[in-house]
Amino acid sequence: MNWTASLVEDRLAEAADTLYRLPEAKIQGHASTWPSYIQESWSTDDVTLRRPPPSAAAITRMDETLLWFQLLDPLDAKIVWLRADGKPWKVICWEVGMTRSAAHRHWLFALCVIAWTLNGRRIPRHISKVDLIARTRAMDSQPMIRRTQSEMTQGGIGA
Repeated sequence: MNWTASLVEDRLAEAADTLYRLPEAKIQGHASTWPSYIQESWSTDDVTLRRPPPSAAAITRMDETLLWFQLLDPLDAKIVWLRADGKPWKVICWEVGMTRSAAHRHWLFALCVIAWTLNGRRIPRHISKVDLIARTRAMDSQPMIRRTQSEMTQGGIGA
């Protein structure tokens, strides 16, 4: 699979949603054998609806995705997580103390770092954020053609 910044963004948003849908951790403690209290009036104001818990596959993808944050600087990881969690840019900028353009550049750079690493490429040592973003966009626009060794030696496709 050829990872792009948009695919990474989608996976991060799915991980944030999956984490939100996990059941709350409850402390083991006192248990009662008495029946629970039953409300006599069921008003719609008291009912909070939650989406169903995530599937096992979604939890596995979330676990894999959360490991990607180890590839990033802490500030970039915070920006990426806040954005994946659906926070607006104004809140993100306030929390990290950056302008919107700087926060957006850090966010896009972090997505590109994750995409490059997942595609098995090494990030050049002295590369600017803008240059890596431009290289990633150029790589995303080129179709990826994979040929087997036999196709290359036998004059197969494109030989």
